[in-house]
Amino acid sequence: MFVDRVRVNLRAGNGGAGVVSFVRTKGKPKGRPNGGNGGPGGSVILRADPSVATLLRYHRNPHHQADSGTHGEGDLRHGRGGEDLVLPVPLGTTVIDEDGTTIADLVEEGEEVLAVAGGRGGRGNAAFVNPGNRAPAIAEQGEYGRSAWFILEMKLLADAALVGFPNAGKSTFISRVSAAKPKIADYPFTTLEPNLGVVSFDGREFVLADIPGLIEGASGGKGLGHEFLRHTERARVLVYLLDPSPLQEASPREQLEILRREVADYSDELSERPSLVVLNKSDLPEAEPVGEALQVSALTGEGLKEALHAIADLAEQAEKQAPERVGFVLHRPLGPEFKVAKDGDVWVVSGIAAERAVSFADLTVAEAADMAARRLARIGVDEALREAGAEEGDEVRIGDLSFEFLVGYDEEE
Repeated sequence: MFVDRVRVNLRAGNGGAGVVSFVRTKGKPKGRPNGGNGGPGGSVILRADPSVATLLRYHRNPHHQADSGTHGEGDLRHGRGGEDLVLPVPLGTTVIDEDGTTIADLVEEGEEVLAVAGGRGGRGNAAFVNPGNRAPAIAEQGEYGRSAWFILEMKLLADAALVGFPNAGKSTFISRVSAAKPKIADYPFTTLEPNLGVVSFDGREFVLADIPGLIEGASGGKGLGHEFLRHTERARVLVYLLDPSPLQEASPREQLEILRREVADYSDELSERPSLVVLNKSDLPEAEPVGEALQVSALTGEGLKEALHAIADLAEQAEKQAPERVGFVLHRPLGPEFKVAKDGDVWVVSGIAAERAVSFADLTVAEAADMAARRLARIGVDEALREAGAEEGDEVRIGDLSFEFLVGYDEEE
Protein backbone atom coordinates (compact mmCIF):
# COMPACT_ATOMS: atom_id res chain seq x y z
CA MET A 1 0.00 0.00 0.00
CA PHE A 2 1.42 3.37 -1.03
CA VAL A 3 0.61 6.18 1.44
CA ASP A 4 1.81 9.69 0.58
CA ARG A 5 -0.18 11.91 2.95
CA VAL A 6 -0.93 11.41 6.63
CA ARG A 7 -1.93 13.39 9.70
CA VAL A 8 0.07 12.60 12.82
CA ASN A 9 0.02 13.61 16.47
CA LEU A 10 3.49 14.06 17.94
CA ARG A 11 4.04 14.45 21.68
CA ALA A 12 7.34 15.29 23.34
CA GLY A 13 8.36 13.74 26.65
CA ASN A 14 7.67 15.46 29.98
CA GLY A 15 10.49 16.86 32.06
CA GLY A 16 11.20 15.21 35.39
CA ALA A 17 10.58 17.07 38.65
CA GLY A 18 13.30 18.47 40.87
CA VAL A 19 13.40 17.37 44.47
CA VAL A 20 13.79 19.02 47.88
CA SER A 21 16.44 17.18 49.86
CA PHE A 22 19.00 17.99 52.57
CA VAL A 23 22.10 16.28 53.88
CA ARG A 24 21.05 14.48 57.05
CA THR A 25 23.73 14.44 59.74
CA LYS A 26 23.55 13.93 63.46
CA GLY A 27 22.57 17.12 65.20
CA LYS A 28 21.73 18.80 61.87
CA PRO A 29 18.30 17.61 60.73
CA LYS A 30 18.34 20.17 57.93
CA GLY A 31 21.87 20.37 56.53
CA ARG A 32 23.20 21.38 53.14
CA PRO A 33 20.62 21.22 50.27
CA ASN A 34 21.34 18.34 47.88
CA GLY A 35 18.16 17.95 45.83
CA GLY A 36 18.88 16.97 42.22
CA ASN A 37 17.29 18.33 39.04
CA GLY A 38 14.78 16.45 36.92
CA GLY A 39 15.86 15.22 33.50
CA PRO A 40 14.55 16.93 30.35
CA GLY A 41 11.94 15.18 28.24
CA GLY A 42 12.84 13.78 24.86
CA SER A 43 11.96 15.71 21.70
CA VAL A 44 10.34 14.36 18.53
CA ILE A 45 12.45 14.75 15.39
CA LEU A 46 11.49 13.97 11.79
CA ARG A 47 14.45 12.85 9.66
CA ALA A 48 14.69 12.08 5.93
CA ASP A 49 15.69 8.43 5.41
CA PRO A 50 16.23 6.84 1.95
CA SER A 51 15.31 3.40 3.29
CA VAL A 52 11.72 4.54 3.90
CA ALA A 53 9.54 4.41 0.79
CA THR A 54 6.10 5.53 2.01
CA LEU A 55 4.30 7.02 5.01
CA LEU A 56 2.40 3.78 5.65
CA ARG A 57 3.61 3.32 9.25
CA TYR A 58 2.16 6.71 10.20
CA HIS A 59 -1.13 5.91 8.47
CA ARG A 60 -1.45 2.81 10.65
CA ASN A 61 -0.27 4.52 13.82
CA PRO A 62 -0.60 8.33 13.82
CA HIS A 63 0.32 8.82 17.50
CA HIS A 64 3.96 8.95 18.58
CA GLN A 65 5.51 10.08 21.87
CA ALA A 66 9.08 10.56 23.06
CA ASP A 67 10.36 9.34 26.44
CA SER A 68 9.93 11.48 29.54
CA GLY A 69 12.76 12.51 31.84
CA THR A 70 13.02 10.98 35.31
CA HIS A 71 12.76 12.87 38.59
CA GLY A 72 15.75 14.17 40.52
CA GLU A 73 16.81 12.54 43.78
CA GLY A 74 18.77 13.42 46.90
CA ASP A 75 22.58 13.44 47.04
CA LEU A 76 22.54 15.65 43.92
CA ARG A 77 21.40 12.77 41.72
CA HIS A 78 19.92 14.35 38.63
CA GLY A 79 17.18 12.67 36.62
CA ARG A 80 17.91 10.91 33.36
CA GLY A 81 16.97 12.81 30.23
CA GLY A 82 14.28 11.28 28.03
CA GLU A 83 15.57 9.84 24.75
CA ASP A 84 14.65 11.79 21.63
CA LEU A 85 12.25 10.01 19.28
CA VAL A 86 13.60 10.14 15.72
CA LEU A 87 10.94 9.28 13.16
CA PRO A 88 12.20 8.38 9.65
CA VAL A 89 10.29 9.78 6.67
CA PRO A 90 10.84 9.34 2.92
CA LEU A 91 13.03 11.76 1.00
CA GLY A 92 10.83 14.51 -0.39
CA THR A 93 8.54 14.79 2.63
CA THR A 94 7.08 18.17 3.54
CA VAL A 95 5.98 18.87 7.12
CA ILE A 96 2.96 21.12 7.63
CA ASP A 97 1.80 22.38 11.04
CA GLU A 98 -1.74 22.89 12.34
CA ASP A 99 -1.86 26.42 10.92
CA GLY A 100 -1.12 25.17 7.42
CA THR A 101 2.46 26.51 7.43
CA THR A 102 5.10 24.35 5.77
CA ILE A 103 7.82 24.14 8.41
CA ALA A 104 10.19 21.80 6.58
CA ASP A 105 10.91 20.22 3.21
CA LEU A 106 13.14 17.21 3.82
CA VAL A 107 14.83 16.37 0.52
CA GLU A 108 18.32 15.06 1.28
CA GLU A 109 19.30 12.10 3.42
CA GLY A 110 19.74 13.12 7.06
CA GLU A 111 17.84 16.41 6.84
CA GLU A 112 15.70 16.79 9.95
CA VAL A 113 13.30 19.08 11.77
CA LEU A 114 12.53 19.37 15.47
CA ALA A 115 8.75 18.90 15.48
CA VAL A 116 8.04 19.23 19.22
CA ALA A 117 10.54 19.98 21.97
CA GLY A 118 10.74 18.00 25.18
CA GLY A 119 9.70 19.57 28.46
CA ARG A 120 12.40 21.18 30.58
CA GLY A 121 13.38 19.34 33.76
CA GLY A 122 12.56 21.02 37.06
CA ARG A 123 15.37 22.24 39.31
CA GLY A 124 16.00 20.72 42.70
CA ASN A 125 16.51 22.84 45.82
CA ALA A 126 20.32 22.69 45.47
CA ALA A 127 19.98 24.87 42.36
CA PHE A 128 18.32 27.68 44.37
CA VAL A 129 21.12 28.18 46.89
CA ASN A 130 22.35 31.79 46.94
CA PRO A 131 24.08 34.08 49.46
CA GLY A 132 20.72 35.21 50.81
CA ASN A 133 19.22 31.75 51.08
CA ARG A 134 21.51 28.96 52.18
CA ALA A 135 18.78 26.36 52.71
CA PRO A 136 15.99 26.75 50.13
CA ALA A 137 13.08 24.35 50.59
CA ILE A 138 11.70 24.70 47.07
CA ALA A 139 11.91 22.70 43.86
CA GLU A 140 10.37 23.00 40.42
CA GLN A 141 8.03 20.66 38.62
CA GLY A 142 9.10 19.39 35.22
CA GLU A 143 7.42 20.90 32.17
CA TYR A 144 4.93 18.94 30.13
CA GLY A 145 6.17 17.97 26.70
CA ARG A 146 4.52 19.84 23.84
CA SER A 147 1.99 18.08 21.64
CA ALA A 148 0.83 19.02 18.15
CA TRP A 149 -0.76 17.67 14.98
CA PHE A 150 1.17 17.74 11.70
CA ILE A 151 0.52 16.76 8.10
CA LEU A 152 3.27 14.80 6.40
CA GLU A 153 3.10 14.96 2.63
CA MET A 154 5.39 13.01 0.36
CA LYS A 155 6.25 14.09 -3.16
CA LEU A 156 8.08 11.55 -5.28
CA LEU A 157 11.63 12.38 -6.30
CA ALA A 158 12.24 11.35 -9.92
CA ASP A 159 14.30 12.34 -12.95
CA ALA A 160 11.30 11.91 -15.24
CA ALA A 161 7.57 11.36 -14.81
CA LEU A 162 5.18 9.61 -17.19
CA VAL A 163 2.06 11.73 -17.69
CA GLY A 164 -0.87 10.42 -19.66
CA PHE A 165 -4.52 9.46 -19.77
CA PRO A 166 -5.78 6.39 -17.88
CA ASN A 167 -4.94 3.16 -19.70
CA ALA A 168 -2.35 4.86 -21.93
CA GLY A 169 0.20 2.15 -21.09
CA LYS A 170 2.30 3.99 -18.48
CA SER A 171 2.44 0.98 -16.14
CA THR A 172 3.40 -1.34 -19.00
CA PHE A 173 6.09 1.14 -20.04
CA ILE A 174 7.70 1.39 -16.59
CA SER A 175 7.46 -2.37 -15.98
CA ARG A 176 9.19 -2.99 -19.33
CA VAL A 177 12.13 -0.65 -18.72
CA SER A 178 12.66 -1.13 -14.95
CA ALA A 179 12.17 -3.60 -12.12
CA ALA A 180 8.96 -1.87 -10.98
CA LYS A 181 5.92 -4.17 -11.00
CA PRO A 182 2.78 -2.03 -11.04
CA LYS A 183 -0.70 -3.48 -11.45
CA ILE A 184 -1.59 -3.74 -15.16
CA ALA A 185 -5.08 -4.34 -16.59
CA ASP A 186 -7.26 -3.37 -19.54
CA TYR A 187 -9.43 -0.84 -17.73
CA PRO A 188 -8.99 2.83 -16.78
CA PHE A 189 -7.53 3.89 -13.40
CA THR A 190 -5.70 0.61 -12.86
CA THR A 191 -2.92 2.67 -11.27
CA LEU A 192 -4.14 4.66 -8.28
CA GLU A 193 -0.75 4.97 -6.61
CA PRO A 194 2.51 6.33 -8.08
CA ASN A 195 5.23 3.84 -8.96
CA LEU A 196 8.97 4.49 -9.06
CA GLY A 197 11.39 2.51 -11.18
CA VAL A 198 15.15 2.75 -11.70
CA VAL A 199 15.94 2.51 -15.42
CA SER A 200 19.41 1.10 -16.18
CA PHE A 201 20.62 0.59 -19.76
CA ASP A 202 23.79 1.04 -21.80
CA GLY A 203 25.66 2.31 -18.71
CA ARG A 204 23.06 5.00 -18.06
CA GLU A 205 20.60 5.24 -15.19
CA PHE A 206 17.69 7.43 -14.14
CA VAL A 207 14.58 7.28 -11.92
CA LEU A 208 11.25 7.14 -13.72
CA ALA A 209 7.87 7.76 -12.06
CA ASP A 210 4.58 6.32 -13.29
CA ILE A 211 1.95 8.91 -12.34
CA PRO A 212 -1.69 7.66 -12.17
CA GLY A 213 -3.77 8.62 -15.20
CA LEU A 214 -5.02 12.18 -15.61
CA ILE A 215 -8.34 13.21 -17.08
CA GLU A 216 -9.70 16.52 -18.29
CA GLY A 217 -10.38 18.69 -15.24
CA ALA A 218 -7.54 17.12 -13.22
CA SER A 219 -6.08 20.54 -12.35
CA GLY A 220 -9.38 21.35 -10.64
CA GLY A 221 -9.23 18.17 -8.60
CA LYS A 222 -11.38 15.96 -10.82
CA GLY A 223 -10.50 12.27 -10.69
CA LEU A 224 -8.04 12.82 -7.80
CA GLY A 225 -6.16 15.12 -10.15
CA HIS A 226 -4.56 17.25 -7.42
CA GLU A 227 -3.27 14.14 -5.65
CA PHE A 228 -1.73 12.79 -8.87
CA LEU A 229 -0.37 16.08 -10.25
CA ARG A 230 1.36 16.80 -6.95
CA HIS A 231 3.85 14.03 -7.67
CA THR A 232 4.99 15.61 -10.94
CA GLU A 233 6.37 18.60 -9.00
CA ARG A 234 9.57 16.75 -8.09
CA ALA A 235 10.34 15.44 -11.60
CA ARG A 236 12.94 17.18 -13.75
CA VAL A 237 11.36 16.04 -17.01
CA LEU A 238 7.75 15.34 -18.03
CA VAL A 239 7.12 12.57 -20.55
CA TYR A 240 3.71 12.90 -22.17
CA LEU A 241 2.63 9.39 -23.13
CA LEU A 242 -0.08 9.32 -25.81
CA ASP A 243 -2.43 6.45 -26.63
CA PRO A 244 -3.79 5.97 -30.21
CA SER A 245 -6.00 3.01 -29.30
CA PRO A 246 -9.83 3.04 -29.53
CA LEU A 247 -9.93 2.92 -25.70
CA GLN A 248 -9.35 6.67 -25.69
CA GLU A 249 -12.14 9.04 -26.67
CA ALA A 250 -9.65 11.80 -27.51
CA SER A 251 -7.17 11.53 -30.36
CA PRO A 252 -3.43 11.57 -29.50
CA ARG A 253 -3.22 15.25 -30.55
CA GLU A 254 -6.21 16.11 -28.33
CA GLN A 255 -4.70 14.11 -25.46
CA LEU A 256 -1.48 16.11 -25.69
CA GLU A 257 -3.39 19.39 -25.74
CA ILE A 258 -5.50 18.40 -22.72
CA LEU A 259 -2.54 17.09 -20.72
CA ARG A 260 -0.46 20.21 -21.31
CA ARG A 261 -3.40 22.43 -20.40
CA GLU A 262 -4.07 20.54 -17.15
CA VAL A 263 -0.41 20.73 -16.14
CA ALA A 264 -0.28 24.47 -16.92
CA ASP A 265 -3.52 25.13 -15.01
CA TYR A 266 -2.07 23.28 -12.03
CA SER A 267 1.31 25.06 -12.09
CA ASP A 268 2.89 27.54 -14.51
CA GLU A 269 6.34 26.53 -13.31
CA LEU A 270 5.57 22.86 -13.94
CA SER A 271 4.40 23.55 -17.49
CA GLU A 272 7.79 25.13 -18.28
CA ARG A 273 9.75 22.00 -17.32
CA PRO A 274 11.58 20.18 -20.12
CA SER A 275 9.23 17.67 -21.72
CA LEU A 276 9.15 14.89 -24.27
CA VAL A 277 6.22 13.47 -26.25
CA VAL A 278 6.03 9.70 -26.75
CA LEU A 279 3.35 7.88 -28.78
CA ASN A 280 2.83 4.46 -27.21
CA LYS A 281 1.21 1.39 -28.83
CA SER A 282 2.81 2.20 -32.18
CA ASP A 283 2.29 -1.45 -33.17
CA LEU A 284 -1.45 -0.80 -33.55
CA PRO A 285 -2.71 -0.26 -37.12
CA GLU A 286 -4.51 2.96 -36.11
CA ALA A 287 -1.32 4.52 -34.72
CA GLU A 288 -0.33 7.55 -36.80
CA PRO A 289 2.65 9.89 -36.25
CA VAL A 290 2.01 12.93 -34.02
CA GLY A 291 4.41 15.76 -34.83
CA GLU A 292 7.87 14.98 -33.46
CA ALA A 293 6.59 12.44 -30.96
CA LEU A 294 8.79 9.39 -30.50
CA GLN A 295 6.99 6.18 -31.44
CA VAL A 296 7.27 3.18 -29.14
CA SER A 297 5.46 0.02 -28.19
CA ALA A 298 5.83 -0.82 -24.53
CA LEU A 299 4.27 -4.20 -25.28
CA THR A 300 6.73 -5.30 -28.00
CA GLY A 301 9.69 -3.15 -26.98
CA GLU A 302 9.83 -1.37 -30.33
CA GLY A 303 11.48 2.07 -30.08
CA LEU A 304 12.01 1.86 -26.29
CA LYS A 305 15.79 2.18 -26.29
CA GLU A 306 15.70 5.31 -28.45
CA ALA A 307 13.04 6.82 -26.20
CA LEU A 308 15.04 6.01 -23.04
CA HIS A 309 18.15 7.67 -24.46
CA ALA A 310 16.08 10.77 -25.28
CA ILE A 311 14.63 10.86 -21.76
CA ALA A 312 18.07 10.36 -20.18
CA ASP A 313 19.58 13.12 -22.35
CA LEU A 314 16.84 15.55 -21.38
CA ALA A 315 17.06 14.63 -17.68
CA GLU A 316 20.84 15.14 -17.64
CA GLN A 317 20.50 18.49 -19.40
CA ALA A 318 17.76 19.59 -16.98
CA GLU A 319 19.88 18.53 -14.00
CA LYS A 320 22.80 20.65 -15.19
CA GLN A 321 20.66 23.71 -15.85
CA ALA A 322 18.39 23.52 -12.83
CA PRO A 323 19.39 25.14 -9.53
CA GLU A 324 20.32 22.68 -6.83
CA ARG A 325 17.20 21.34 -5.15
CA VAL A 326 17.61 21.84 -1.44
CA GLY A 327 15.34 21.20 1.48
CA PHE A 328 14.63 23.73 4.18
CA VAL A 329 13.60 23.99 7.80
CA LEU A 330 11.61 27.05 8.82
CA HIS A 331 13.01 28.78 11.91
CA ARG A 332 10.30 30.88 13.49
CA PRO A 333 10.53 33.36 16.39
CA LEU A 334 9.24 32.06 19.69
CA GLY A 335 6.53 34.73 19.84
CA PRO A 336 5.30 36.52 22.97
CA GLU A 337 6.30 35.03 26.32
CA PHE A 338 2.69 35.03 27.51
CA LYS A 339 -0.82 36.16 26.59
CA VAL A 340 -3.64 37.48 28.75
CA ALA A 341 -7.28 36.73 27.91
CA LYS A 342 -10.57 36.64 29.79
CA ASP A 343 -12.74 33.53 30.00
CA GLY A 344 -15.98 34.56 31.71
CA ASP A 345 -14.99 35.97 35.09
CA VAL A 346 -11.54 34.37 35.03
CA TRP A 347 -8.34 35.88 33.65
CA VAL A 348 -6.31 33.28 31.76
CA VAL A 349 -2.55 33.76 31.35
CA SER A 350 -1.02 31.37 28.80
CA GLY A 351 2.50 30.94 27.52
CA ILE A 352 5.61 29.03 28.46
CA ALA A 353 7.20 31.92 30.40
CA ALA A 354 4.18 32.26 32.71
CA GLU A 355 3.93 28.49 33.17
CA ARG A 356 7.62 28.29 34.07
CA ALA A 357 7.22 31.10 36.60
CA VAL A 358 4.78 29.06 38.69
CA SER A 359 6.20 25.57 38.08
CA PHE A 360 7.03 24.79 41.69
CA ALA A 361 6.54 21.40 43.28
CA ASP A 362 4.52 22.82 46.19
CA LEU A 363 3.11 26.34 46.04
CA THR A 364 1.69 25.97 49.57
CA VAL A 365 5.26 26.55 50.74
CA ALA A 366 5.47 30.28 51.42
CA GLU A 367 8.96 30.53 49.91
CA ALA A 368 7.77 28.97 46.64
CA ALA A 369 4.63 31.11 46.45
CA ASP A 370 6.67 34.27 47.10
CA MET A 371 9.20 33.42 44.38
CA ALA A 372 6.42 32.60 41.88
CA ALA A 373 4.82 36.01 42.54
CA ARG A 374 8.15 37.79 42.02
CA ARG A 375 8.77 35.90 38.79
CA LEU A 376 5.35 36.81 37.40
CA ALA A 377 5.88 40.45 38.26
CA ARG A 378 9.35 40.45 36.73
CA ILE A 379 8.22 39.16 33.32
CA GLY A 380 5.34 41.68 33.25
CA VAL A 381 2.28 39.52 33.98
CA ASP A 382 1.03 41.83 36.77
CA GLU A 383 1.29 44.90 34.58
CA ALA A 384 -0.39 43.13 31.66
CA LEU A 385 -3.30 42.07 33.89
CA ARG A 386 -3.74 45.61 35.21
CA GLU A 387 -3.73 47.04 31.69
CA ALA A 388 -6.31 44.44 30.62
CA GLY A 389 -8.62 45.53 33.45
CA ALA A 390 -7.99 42.98 36.19
CA GLU A 391 -8.99 44.13 39.68
CA GLU A 392 -8.03 43.17 43.22
CA GLY A 393 -9.39 39.75 44.11
CA ASP A 394 -10.01 38.57 40.51
CA GLU A 395 -9.24 34.93 39.75
CA VAL A 396 -6.21 34.35 37.51
CA ARG A 397 -5.56 30.96 35.95
CA ILE A 398 -2.15 29.80 34.71
CA GLY A 399 -2.19 26.25 33.38
CA ASP A 400 -3.98 24.10 35.97
CA LEU A 401 -3.37 26.60 38.79
CA SER A 402 -5.64 29.39 40.03
CA PHE A 403 -4.49 32.50 41.92
CA GLU A 404 -6.02 35.61 43.43
CA PHE A 405 -4.84 38.83 41.81
CA LEU A 406 -3.24 41.27 44.26
CA VAL A 407 -2.65 44.84 43.12
CA GLY A 408 0.64 46.49 44.04
CA TYR A 409 2.68 43.38 44.86
CA ASP A 410 6.31 44.25 45.62
CA GLU A 411 8.47 43.07 42.71
CA GLU A 412 11.79 43.42 44.49
CA GLU A 413 13.54 40.18 45.39
